[in-house]
Amino acid sequence: MKKSELFYTAVYIRLSREDGDKEESDSVGNQRKLLTEYVSKMENLIIYDVYVDDGYTGTSFNRPSFKRMIADIEEGKVNCVIVKDLSRFGRDYIDTGRYLERVFPELGVRFISVSDGIDSIRQAYDMLLPIKNIFNEQYARDISKKIQATVKSKQKAGEFIGSFTSYGYKKSPADKNKLIIDEYAAEVVRKVFRLYVGGMGKLSIAKLLNAEGILCPSEYKMANGLNYKNCNRLESTSYWTYSTINVMLKNEMYRGNMVQGKKHQRMRSRQKRVDKENWIVVKGTHEPIIDLETWEKTQKLLSKRHRDMGLEENKNIFAGFIVCADCGRAMMKNFWKRADGSKAYSFYCGTYKRHGKGYCTPHTLPFHVLEEIILNDLRTIIQNVNDIQRLMENQSFHYPKAEEIARKELVRVKAELERVLKLKKSVYEDYKEGMISKEEFFAYREDYLKKEELYKKQTETLEEKVKESVTKDVFQTPWLKRLLEMKEIEKLDRDMIVEMIDQIVVYENRKIKIRYNFGNELEHLFSSVYQESKVV
Repeated sequence: MKKSELFYTAVYIRLSREDGDKEESDSVGNQRKLLTEYVSKMENLIIYDVYVDDGYTGTSFNRPSFKRMIADIEEGKVNCVIVKDLSRFGRDYIDTGRYLERVFPELGVRFISVSDGIDSIRQAYDMLLPIKNIFNEQYARDISKKIQATVKSKQKAGEFIGSFTSYGYKKSPADKNKLIIDEYAAEVVRKVFRLYVGGMGKLSIAKLLNAEGILCPSEYKMANGLNYKNCNRLESTSYWTYSTINVMLKNEMYRGNMVQGKKHQRMRSRQKRVDKENWIVVKGTHEPIIDLETWEKTQKLLSKRHRDMGLEENKNIFAGFIVCADCGRAMMKNFWKRADGSKAYSFYCGTYKRHGKGYCTPHTLPFHVLEEIILNDLRTIIQNVNDIQRLMENQSFHYPKAEEIARKELVRVKAELERVLKLKKSVYEDYKEGMISKEEFFAYREDYLKKEELYKKQTETLEEKVKESVTKDVFQTPWLKRLLEMKEIEKLDRDMIVEMIDQIVVYENRKIKIRYNFGNELEHLFSSVYQESKVV
C-alpha cells in the first residue's frame, strides 16, 4: 500500500459487560471519540461508517455490525479498519489472527489498532500479535469462569437469574432476583392442573385452551412487551401444544421451588442440557401456584401411561389406571350405541385395538360394569371400616410410611451436607488460585457455614425420627380417614379413583384385579390381601 492513497475507513467499536469491560475508558462514547479524533488527524483516512457492537462478546465474531463491516469490505466500500485495541476487535486469538494475517492482507485492507501502536501499512506482520491475542482470550476465559462461579452461587442461594420467568410468574419490581405471581397466567396454570387431575388428557387441554382463545406462554410474554423467543418451537406454532402442557405439569417452579442450572455453556460452545439430578433446586423460594395435594396427584398420574381421551362429555375417570392383564398395555376407550340410542363406552386392550387378535385378545369391559364392580367393592370396605379401626388399635398399628419418608429425607439431607462441604473446600481453592476476591471468598464461606450448620441439625433430627418406632393415631391415617368420609358413597369420581386406587388389571370374561393404595397396610393387618379380584 502507498501512503498517498485514500483509505475509506471503518471505525469499529465493541463493548461487552459480560467479558469484563466495565471501565469508562472502554465505553462506546469514549471509543468513538478516540477513533474519530485519530482519523481526523490522518490526511489519507476518510470515515466511511461507524460500526458498533454494544453488548456482544469478543470470543465470537458472530456480531451484527462486524458482519456488516465485512460485507462492506468485500463489496469494496471499505479498505481500512481502525479499532481502539486488539481486544475490541476480538478475544479469540485464532480467528483474530486469521483476519489480520490472511483475510485483510488478501483483500488489501489496512488495519490500525491505536492503543497497541499497530498499523499494517508500516509492517505486514507483528510477532507479538499472536501473543497479545492469546492474552486477550485468556483474559476472557478468566472472566467467564468468575461469572459462572457468581451465577452458580446465586442459583444455589435461590435467586432467580434468568431472563424470562416460568409462565405464571413475573420478576418482583423491588428485586429482580425474586419471583411473584402473575395472577392472570397463574389462573391458567391452575386450570391446566385441575383439568388434568380431573381426567382430561394433555392434548385435549391444549385444544380447549386454544378454543377459548387463551394465549400460549410465548405469545403471552410477547404480548406483555417481553422480547421473548422460544427457540424450540416451530415458526408457525403460536398456540398451546401437547408439549407445552406436558412441560408445565412437570415444572417444580409451581410448587414454590426454584429450579435452575438445566443447561450449561462453555465459552464459544453451544448450550448443553444438564442431567436432572444435577439441576440446582432450592425449595420454598417463592409463593407456590399449585398446592401440594394437587401437585402430588398430578405427578402420580404423569407416572402412568394413558391415552388422551379427547374433549368428550364423558371423561374417563379411570384414565391411567386400567391395564390389560396379558400384555400390560393401557386399555383404550371405545364408544358404542345402546338399543335405545343412548351413548355408552367400553374398554378394549390397546394391543388388540391397534394390531389385532394375533397379538392379544379384546379383554372387553363396559364402563358401567367396571364402575359397578369398584363401587360395590369400596362400599364393602367402607362397611368394615369400624372392624379395621379396632384391629389397628388392638395391634398398636405401626404406620411405616412416616419412617420411610424420614429415611428418604435423611439420605437427601446428608447428600446436601456433603455437597456443601465440597463447595466450601472448592471456594477456598478458587480463592487460592485468584479466581475470586477475598471479599467474595468470605461471603461464600459464611453462606456455606450457615448451610452446613442447618443440614447437620436436620440430620440429627431425622436420625432420631428413624430410630423411634412411629405409632400414628389410626384416625389420622390418610386412607382410613378418607374412607370414613365416604360412608354415603353413591357415585365414583376422578378424585376417589386417584386417592383410593393404584391399578386395575383386566382379564378376559370381565374378571379384574383391584390394587388399592392402602393394600399394603391391609395386608400387614390381615396377613393376606383384603380384596384382590372380583368376578362378574
